[in-house]
Amino acid sequence: MLSYLALGDSYTIGEGVPAEGRWPMRLAAALRAQGVALADPIILATTGWTTDELSAAMDTAAFAPPYDLASLLIGVNNQYRGRSADAYRGEFRRLLERAIALAGGRPGHVLVLSIPDWGVTPFARDSGRDTARIAAELDAFNAVAVAETRSMGAAFVDIAPISRDFPALLADDGLHPSAAQYALWAEAALPAARALLA
Repeated sequence: MLSYLALGDSYTIGEGVPAEGRWPMRLAAALRAQGVALADPIILATTGWTTDELSAAMDTAAFAPPYDLASLLIGVNNQYRGRSADAYRGEFRRLLERAIALAGGRPGHVLVLSIPDWGVTPFARDSGRDTARIAAELDAFNAVAVAETRSMGAAFVDIAPISRDFPALLADDGLHPSAAQYALWAEAALPAARALLA
């Protein structure tokens, strides 16, 4: 079986949904349905993690590289905590370099997903957040991510539009995506993942 490592935060661990509802699990299942012998992902992700916290966790994790597929989705908590997109650039780049190394030094086996827009959620509205500012800041973070990802030759999938088009597909907390939204993310990521593993 091919191996899969998924790195991230609440969006990768699937806060508020069953394990099988997480987008990396759905992606692996979709690939198997298309004849790709991919194991369920090894997930290193925790709700609330920023780029530096994911990096610190990677320092002590017991990895078994090379992974045939690695995914990275990180940064929402940097924005949430008021950190800058400029600071995010260097930390994201280092995480992407580490993901590529864990994929056997093959950038063509690494998949990056954009940060979704949590500003469209009831949590953001009910807490009096400036939703336009959230959207603009996340657009800036995602512009950094796509530029860094493409510069290193990895694949990028933009799921931010899905989060904006389906704002009602949420878990019970009114903030995190539901399994139904994660299914749409996996569907969007499937062609790129299939190409990476071809």
